[in-house]
Amino acid sequence: MIFLFKIGFLEISIVNLIDISLVSILIYQVYKLLRGSVAIKIFLGFLSIYLVYLFVNALRMELLTIILGQFMGVGVIAAIIIFAPEIRKFLLIIGKSSFLSNESIWQELLFWRKRESNAFNISPIIEATKSLSGTNTGALMVLSRNSELKFYSESGDLMDAILSKRLLISIFNKYSPLHDGAVIIYNGKVKAARCILPVTERDVPAQFGLRHRAAIGMSEATDTLVLIVSEETGQVSLAKNGKILHNLSFQEVREFLNDYLSGVDIDDKFDPISVYERPQFKKSAVKTSN
Repeated sequence: MIFLFKIGFLEISIVNLIDISLVSILIYQVYKLLRGSVAIKIFLGFLSIYLVYLFVNALRMELLTIILGQFMGVGVIAAIIIFAPEIRKFLLIIGKSSFLSNESIWQELLFWRKRESNAFNISPIIEATKSLSGTNTGALMVLSRNSELKFYSESGDLMDAILSKRLLISIFNKYSPLHDGAVIIYNGKVKAARCILPVTERDVPAQFGLRHRAAIGMSEATDTLVLIVSEETGQVSLAKNGKILHNLSFQEVREFLNDYLSGVDIDDKFDPISVYERPQFKKSAVKTSN
């Protein structure tokens, strides 16, 4: 082991610096994961109880020490139960960033035949979005690149229908029994309609209703791109990786959808600073006649 320097009786090595750096990165990622959600308040509550436990233990207050000690003894199990959604999101982030999740690697290792691109003609989606936006008809479409999302599809009505403009407009018609919920689109087909999506627990601006909260929640739980048409304003938004871009033009929507389905990484375009107040996307002419 190579020692770099010494602080008092502590000998600092390269391994120690790497260890501290990795722990710092881990703590920062956990903070980013919990930031803006109810979980951060629960975490601060746990931390407060732990500090009180250390304080009463130092003062040798035996009764409180025993009570809080019993609570802290089951703290790990309680934390797993309470933070189950956050733990799931954390593992999902690790799984998405891991090289083992790359299908091309498995195809090369196992000599599988390389699959064709998941891109398909998105014109029906764009044309349907124009019509729905022009009539202020609310819509929620989930586009998946890597999975059929069977768990979420089974929460609605399975269709497995060829994607078309008329079909999407018919589904989201206010008098249609299928309009209440989301549509899941995979590999050029409408897999299911009237699907129930998870709702985000983060604090979002008041201008966003339940439809936008469900879109953000779905993008947090899965690697999908979610398209939202507002029922109040007709504005079009996209949600990805727990972030949302608001008031997009149809050309911008087309570019995002094409990039996502082609495998291009678009996460950097949904950076936290630009989540809700992205100036270049604040356009007045969202509804167009073409």
